[in-house]
Amino acid sequence: MRSVSVRTLAASAALLALSGTSACAQAADPRTRPYPAALCSTCAAWNEPHAPVKIHGNTYYVGTNGLSAILVTSPQGHVLIDGALPNSAPLILANIRALGFDVRDVRLILNSHVHFDHAGGLAALQAASGAQVAASVASARVLEKGTSEVGDPQHGELLDFPPVRNVRRFADGETLRVGPLALTAHLTPGHTQGGTTWTWKSCEGAQCVDVVYADSHSPISADGFRFTDSPTYPSAVADFERGFRTLEALSCDILITPHPSGSAMFERLAGSQPLVDGNACKRYAAAGRERLRTRLETERGSR
Repeated sequence: MRSVSVRTLAASAALLALSGTSACAQAADPRTRPYPAALCSTCAAWNEPHAPVKIHGNTYYVGTNGLSAILVTSPQGHVLIDGALPNSAPLILANIRALGFDVRDVRLILNSHVHFDHAGGLAALQAASGAQVAASVASARVLEKGTSEVGDPQHGELLDFPPVRNVRRFADGETLRVGPLALTAHLTPGHTQGGTTWTWKSCEGAQCVDVVYADSHSPISADGFRFTDSPTYPSAVADFERGFRTLEALSCDILITPHPSGSAMFERLAGSQPLVDGNACKRYAAAGRERLRTRLETERGSR
């Protein structure tokens, strides 16, 4: 295994790597088959390639232009968080290789939440790497079936995705390790019942920072779902509030989110906004709490 010291690889190099793998992989592997545009009008834009980017130390962005995937590396093996869409998997694999890392050194794959745009590529990434996939108890059930459960606020509108094999379950607050890497799971449900935020420490020379990969905290739902009194997810509002409190309490130097736009990731990497910001998680939680307040007011006013 070898790493690179540059902060950002040139986009042309990444696209060159992708051009020889993406089309062939998607044609050969049904796990990377794209969704028809009629079923997902935003998928093509989400899945536009993005060059891999060093965020800090051993933490890299290897996702697409609209969907995050994060690689945390060590000489003893790597951890990958999120898999984006099924047809994002070849792009993520190419980005890992473009950074100079061996995909087979990915030992552990984690997930934020089990929607097709963040879990869709996990099965193909697991197959390519041989890595163990780990998820919360509620998320693991969905990953192994590849289809949402009735308690998900967006159930009925979510697309199925390739199921994942032999998912390891973990508990809230559990720390998962690969060599010297230690990533801690914080259950932050609401957006889904098993949503998980991940934290770890990333060092670059003498500078060590606390990185937070915060799950989505948006009260988005299928038509007919009510967060105020859902019979299929009665604890939804309490779960959201628990997640907000968790985020506010975390030591948070660098915030990353499942959609890079949710934390202005590319702008911060480009230097137009601070990359290290100790108040980022608090602001992220506050924005989520305001969206939930607005949604609950709308629901109560529609009675």
